[in-house]
Amino acid sequence: MTKKNGYRVCAVQMSMGPSGEDNHARAMNLVRRAAAADAQVICLPELYRWPYLCQREDISLFDLAEPADGPSVTDFRSLAAELGVAVIVPFFERRGPGLYHNTAAVIDTDGALLGLYRKMHIPDDPAYFEKYYFAPGDLGFRTFDTAFGRVAVLICWDQWYPEGARLAALSGATSLFYPTAIGWHPAEKEQYGALQRDAWTTVQRGHAVANGLYVAAPNRVGLERPYDDLAGIEFWGGSFIAGPQGELLAQAASDREESLVTEVDPAHLEEVRRNWPFFRDRRVDAYGGLTRRWLDGTAE
Repeated sequence: MTKKNGYRVCAVQMSMGPSGEDNHARAMNLVRRAAAADAQVICLPELYRWPYLCQREDISLFDLAEPADGPSVTDFRSLAAELGVAVIVPFFERRGPGLYHNTAAVIDTDGALLGLYRKMHIPDDPAYFEKYYFAPGDLGFRTFDTAFGRVAVLICWDQWYPEGARLAALSGATSLFYPTAIGWHPAEKEQYGALQRDAWTTVQRGHAVANGLYVAAPNRVGLERPYDDLAGIEFWGGSFIAGPQGELLAQAASDREESLVTEVDPAHLEEVRRNWPFFRDRRVDAYGGLTRRWLDGTAE
């Protein structure tokens, strides 16, 4: 269902305070403001409702999870119908007893829940202990037909894997959203900060180029230090939207909340793909090795 007409996408960059209710209310207000700026498909950052909860393994934090019919998704379904916009709502999903996912709900303009995407690649790094909290996604790499066009959603760590972006494009997505929570460990910022942030931007712009689609990456911004004995994470902001030639169409600052709104132009996408016919020239007969863990002669 690729629409001939363009549509306007929005990446919402937020800072998160200690109160989940306050974060939720501010997120709803930011969606209202984005809709007032003529945004049509609006995406919030990863796990927008809480300070980034994976900085430590804390069993009590599972109490923050909610099902797909919980208040986060339900409130945004009502808001989407009121405003006539599509909204991508990342949330901490309680799927069943002891089973949790890092999930995004895709909501259409009438408030219908089009479906869920569950984060496929789960990191386990210092202060990013996501494997403790989240089971890997089992819904695959999905696309969703909104009233405006076909979109795909991946989440944060998925950014580093080209396969997901490729499958989204092959399924007809014209825009790809990466709701994100990425930043610096304060002690590493001076030595590695610029390189890390540049790599994050570059790899996603590369997905836009390689697949001829629009990429939007809404990030958090600001220092989040929920534990006094930990240094916290300084989320670097820098949310951006890139076009199908990797061009930066909009980019947020590193020190404040912003909402970026940009047009997705299917005619431009078509022109780019005609001139860079990557899909035509793919050697699909030669990529079997991609289903292997490593090409060393072993079975896995």
